[in-house]
Amino acid sequence: MTNGLKAARSAREWSQERLVREIERHAHQHRLTVASTASLRVYVSEWENGRRSISARYAKILRALLGITDDELHGRAEALAVRIAADGYDELISRIDAARNVSLTMVTTFMDQTELFRTMDRQMGAASLVDPMTGHLAKLEDALTFAVLPETRRPVALALAGAATLAAWQALDVGAVERAWRHYELGKRAAQEADEPMYLAHATAEQAYVLCEAGRAPVAVQLIRDAQRVGGKAMSPRLTAWLYAAEAEICARAGMPDDCRRALENAMRYLPPGEEARDADMLSIFLNEGHLDRWRGNALALIGDYEAVSSLYGALDSADPTFIRASAGLRCDLAQAHMARGEYDQAHEHLRQARLLANRTGSVRHRRRIEHLMQRL
Repeated sequence: MTNGLKAARSAREWSQERLVREIERHAHQHRLTVASTASLRVYVSEWENGRRSISARYAKILRALLGITDDELHGRAEALAVRIAADGYDELISRIDAARNVSLTMVTTFMDQTELFRTMDRQMGAASLVDPMTGHLAKLEDALTFAVLPETRRPVALALAGAATLAAWQALDVGAVERAWRHYELGKRAAQEADEPMYLAHATAEQAYVLCEAGRAPVAVQLIRDAQRVGGKAMSPRLTAWLYAAEAEICARAGMPDDCRRALENAMRYLPPGEEARDADMLSIFLNEGHLDRWRGNALALIGDYEAVSSLYGALDSADPTFIRASAGLRCDLAQAHMARGEYDQAHEHLRQARLLANRTGSVRHRRRIEHLMQRL
């Protein structure tokens, strides 16, 4: 089996020496005991060439630093689900009884945990959340697997849909694209189980970004338009505006400027007025005029429109400082907009700021974009 450590390190553009320093920094912050610097250098080399296995103690540190699961760290295939023995009826009934006792209070607790992970994600990044998020999803999946009756299954499925979609976006941010795709599929299945078209539309639309990152923007356009069809009349106005804004960005990436502008017009038409950003019916959606200004500037920058700069600076002035990862994206958008106008000094400064923010959150996705833009300067 191939060791996944080198791939994860390379995705962050870290040298082995940088990884050693990060291990030491993490150990110092969390008061952990690790080997000497010289020994760690040997360990990292031997971990990557397969001459030394990664112990559980160091695996926990590496997962937190790199934002990967244990299977991804060791290059293993997707872990197999636990199989119940043919004669294990006692265990099966025990699990079914436990699932039946999942109350609405417990479902609320699951959703509160997802909300906590969402807040930590936007402020600190996804890398350090891989272990708790994996455990959270496993508990929700287990509860749904052994729940029998619809009145128990639907609320659990709804909680799972929200958590799986968040986990998928986190995986995409740290460069784990296959994990992202699988989590989106899980989120879609859970949304269908819960009979929640809004959650299904949202998961489908975000999945289109995986296709974009893979260089399949035209197919992504089709998928996000299918998400709008799936949501239909059940969608809230804010979610409808969010879907059109996402369509505009993906159309821009697909080289469809007219479609991009039409989608932006639709987003502005459906967006409810006022400062409120959060959708009461879809807690993962944050969108108000300030957010939409940023998204509009992003899309216009991608198609080389000169109007992008004014929209983006307006978004920068009103940006929520707790959205650290979004701020990195906004700086990238400003750099791209300035480059389209031949203003390379300003572009370079925004990329410098974007790199600092991306380093804070460990975002592989933003770092790749920064490097791509730097190569064009």
